[in-house]
Amino acid sequence: MRDAGPADGGGPAAGLSPTDEPFAATGGDVSLLAPLAGLAGARPAAPDWFEAAIATAHDRAHVEVEGVPVEWLGWGEAGRPGVLLLHGNGANADWWRFIAPFLASAGMRVAALSWSGMGNSGHRARYATETFLAEALAAAEAAGLGARFAVAGHSFGGVPAAALAALHPERVARAIIIDTPFALLDERRPPRGPARPHRVHPDLETALARFRWAPVQPSPNLFITDFIARTSLRKVDGGWSWKFDPYLWEHFAFGDANQWLAGARAPLAYVWGEQSLLVQAGVVQRIRAIAPAGTRFVGIPEAHHHVMADQPLALVAALRALLP
Repeated sequence: MRDAGPADGGGPAAGLSPTDEPFAATGGDVSLLAPLAGLAGARPAAPDWFEAAIATAHDRAHVEVEGVPVEWLGWGEAGRPGVLLLHGNGANADWWRFIAPFLASAGMRVAALSWSGMGNSGHRARYATETFLAEALAAAEAAGLGARFAVAGHSFGGVPAAALAALHPERVARAIIIDTPFALLDERRPPRGPARPHRVHPDLETALARFRWAPVQPSPNLFITDFIARTSLRKVDGGWSWKFDPYLWEHFAFGDANQWLAGARAPLAYVWGEQSLLVQAGVVQRIRAIAPAGTRFVGIPEAHHHVMADQPLALVAALRALLP
């Protein structure tokens, strides 16, 4: 996620070629580079299922992990099979609010957390995957997911999901990884110049107009793009700014993601968007070669990298089929 847009497969996204740098703001297609600009701050119409999902009652609280408050959201009754949802880079727990209620209605206790440095969680001086694992376990405990629970992680969130499956199989019943470019993480990380503070936009309309996906992709459901942009912004002195810590990646210890994937000791599934620029032709095959035998692979047609924003109900169907 950047000031000119946030966050953070088969073929290329519409308007982009397979050789495009996925994090570059190339071309002049406003639908890619500023999908909400034409709305002038208005909320686009949304279908009834979406409005009902985001209006679903849920818990919202914080748990302290190594001195920092970590936000978590919860749906469904405690005591049911637990599922922990892990978001990607620059995102937050609210990005799951139109997905989680469908899992809760299927008889699960569902939780989502905002990693430190993102969403409404506190910021740290330094970040590490190991710290994120502690946050995930603490959020699962606080949300009442039970002694063993499933995890599903999107994009960057797939890395701690794989690490949990490798290092804590006694806690993780199953791990589902969604469009994480294992095998290419070093090659496909967004280029990082010197970190700088977020720009403060004078009003919400201006801030929303600066939103774009990273990697760049179309917005097939503008009502979801708008919701995600709004939940990624906060009111600050002088206007509006993005929630995530702009210095996070300057002070982050990543670890060996491929090793965690290969060493997973809980059952794995890999879900990807068949139009994702991060998981292009050949990448899934490379991931198959790394993942343990028995890993299930599910492609979501007409989905880009942000699968929950592109094909939310198809992702719900896939998750419900893959979860215990």
